[in-house]
Amino acid sequence: IDILMKALYQLILRGHTIIIIEHQTDIIKNADWIIDLGPEGGKNGGYLVFQGTLNDFMDCKESYTAKFLFEKTVLKS
Repeated sequence: IDILMKALYQLILRGHTIIIIEHQTDIIKNADWIIDLGPEGGKNGGYLVFQGTLNDFMDCKESYTAKFLFEKTVLKS
């Protein structure tokens, strides 16, 4: 992922705009702007659930994606 992010950053420095469809948190956390479509897939999806910054996305209660990606879990021993 580090190599990919460096390559994408080089494209940005050259003035390119990059749009990525991604669920990998390491890539999402580097995005300037996030658009989440849903709330589910297929016929129950395709609606704009969220658009904005990462900080706001992490707090978006309407987004199943944000909840899944950023939910903190506690492992029981």
